[in-house]
Amino acid sequence: MSDLPLRDRDSSRSQAVRATLELLASMRFAISLLTVICIASVIGTVLKQHEPLVNYVNQFGPFWAQLFLALKLNAVYSAWWFLLILAFLVISTSLCVSRHAPKYLADIRNYKENLREQSLKAFHHRAEADVAGSTEEAAKRIGQQLVSGGWKVKMQQRDTAAGPGTGWMLAAKAGAANKLGYIAAHCAIVLICIGGLFDGDLIVRAQMLLGGKTPYTGGGMISDVAPEHRLSIKNPTFRGNLMVSEGTQSGTAILNQSDGILLQDLPFSVELKKFIVEYYSTGMPKLFASDIVIHDRATGEKLEKRVEVNHPASYKGIEIYQSSFDDGGSSVKLHAVPMDGVSQPFDVEGVIGNSTEFVRKLADGQQDKVTLEYTALRTINVENFGGQDKGGAGTDVRKVDLRQAIDERLGAAHKTTDKKDLRNIGPSVGYKLRDASGQAREFQNYMLPVDTGEGQPVFLLGVRENQADQMRYLRVPADPEGTMNTFMQLRQAMQNKAQAEKAARAYVQRAVDVSKPELAEPLTQSALKALELFAGQDAKFKGPDGRQLGGLQAISDFMDSNVPEAERERAGEVLVRILNGVLFELAQQVRQQAGLKPFENDEKTQAFMTQSVFSLSDAQFYPAPVVFMLQDFKQVQASVFQVARAPGKNIVYLGCLFLIIGVFAMLYVRDRRIWIWLTPANDGSHANMALSTNRKTMDGDREFVMLADKLIGAKPLQKKTPGGSV
Repeated sequence: MSDLPLRDRDSSRSQAVRATLELLASMRFAISLLTVICIASVIGTVLKQHEPLVNYVNQFGPFWAQLFLALKLNAVYSAWWFLLILAFLVISTSLCVSRHAPKYLADIRNYKENLREQSLKAFHHRAEADVAGSTEEAAKRIGQQLVSGGWKVKMQQRDTAAGPGTGWMLAAKAGAANKLGYIAAHCAIVLICIGGLFDGDLIVRAQMLLGGKTPYTGGGMISDVAPEHRLSIKNPTFRGNLMVSEGTQSGTAILNQSDGILLQDLPFSVELKKFIVEYYSTGMPKLFASDIVIHDRATGEKLEKRVEVNHPASYKGIEIYQSSFDDGGSSVKLHAVPMDGVSQPFDVEGVIGNSTEFVRKLADGQQDKVTLEYTALRTINVENFGGQDKGGAGTDVRKVDLRQAIDERLGAAHKTTDKKDLRNIGPSVGYKLRDASGQAREFQNYMLPVDTGEGQPVFLLGVRENQADQMRYLRVPADPEGTMNTFMQLRQAMQNKAQAEKAARAYVQRAVDVSKPELAEPLTQSALKALELFAGQDAKFKGPDGRQLGGLQAISDFMDSNVPEAERERAGEVLVRILNGVLFELAQQVRQQAGLKPFENDEKTQAFMTQSVFSLSDAQFYPAPVVFMLQDFKQVQASVFQVARAPGKNIVYLGCLFLIIGVFAMLYVRDRRIWIWLTPANDGSHANMALSTNRKTMDGDREFVMLADKLIGAKPLQKKTPGGSV
């Protein structure tokens, strides 16, 4: 037990309570809390909230991801420490208001008419003069002038040396709303914080802590989720997402949590009749709109509404906002094009969001299971093809137009010297190929050939290992028929030795002069060697992964190891020229076999063959044996709504109104007071006048000059400092 007497213990406790209340009610404490909240809000804005753990690991690494989760930075606005700080800010500001508001209200009612005559000499703004009439007449006349000017006036009769009741003190005030502005601004902070607590995750967290609700981490149908993962229809506050596909309806919102999801049952279901999206020329959406039908579960009532961005629909206290849009289960038809020269082409159909499993036979006779996951269908892809002619080339001084250069940099703030050529390059399909171990690569292939400005349309085949990476594209040239068949057949034909030899001899027959037949055989062997290297059939050259290396890299390695350095450049040019000639003859063969018109010897054919050489060289690094090309699709849109029951919204609106009133009153309303002390003089009365204001401004100086002249006909006196200077 303590040795302190009971009275001393009570005294120490009361001192501790007073010190605690003093700290909570202090302005420094409130400003510190507000600073922490602002910093936390910045973090919550910069760092994406309620993302899966793997996203943070990919972006920041394991250490920082775990630190963010430990500090709840992935869910700042629902973190216990953020809500605690918000609660302390409410308490601190409330104590501050309760402490100072009575003083301000009393000060508003008080005219301070008991001010002593000697005190008037201490004011910065003061004046004195003789006025006509007795002190009572002068007080009434001056008071009436002030009242007509919007001042509130109170007069007090006092004793002077001339006798009892011969003096009059006139006290006037204006701008008392400045004090009310202080109270309104602080009350606004309290109201906004309380509204934020009501509309935040505080109620949901309380239900999870006290009501046995737990986040759901599994999969399956929403209707099969157990009640412990669902929130009641009577839940007073929530904010979740609702995804509805065209022609379907849904009545269960999803509340994302850092460790799973909670399901919020709604008193109605939302049916999406049609989703409307319009685009700017840049490809950015300019309008989201959803035509919906609200089905009341209790009464069966149907209500048609339209939801747009910034124009929500409201029903039974629940707001329905247009958040975004997604794919609602579009069906796609894909054509599998073999890249390895062994597999056979086939067609497959699926639905975005679903998957298809394949069993592939490996070279050693084993089987490998591969899952094709349909991830995305984009019908509009707008890209900027401006500035294609720059290419890093230097500036030709003969073409510099100084006037044009200046005009390009003057004018509107949004003007830019970069020219934009925005084009829609057509639909694309996104998918993932996942192996038996769970590892997946993401692909994005465009349905139509794209003219990138280089004269040869190409099919863009995108691939990336991780979502954080940019797509890397293999550009496959389109043949005159607008397909990639010629390129694929050419790639397969390179692996056929009979076709390769036939193409090499056809090239030699055209290239060698009939007068020099002895050159035919050496040139044929050189052509076959170049094609063998390019096709990756020389076992001497292997890549870092152990696979045989082909393409232009294999030819480069061959030159480095077999040709003297001084002769490599010239020999390399000759070998590449031979390779181009053989590939042209091989392309003519595959087109003839396919029953297609042979290539013309023109610029278009040259552009096709040039791109084919680059693409054939790059294709060896393509990480999949087949390419799934989009053949046909049936798009189904889905609308993503944000549904919210926010009872604190009205409290926040009221707080915002108080904040506007308070800030306006504190900044634009000046609290001013005037005292005029009237004493008897020889022929009338003598007036001493003083004015005080909460802010020293030039407007206050001018106003006092005007009032002094109007009320007592005097010029202001300048107050001397203790040093004697003015």
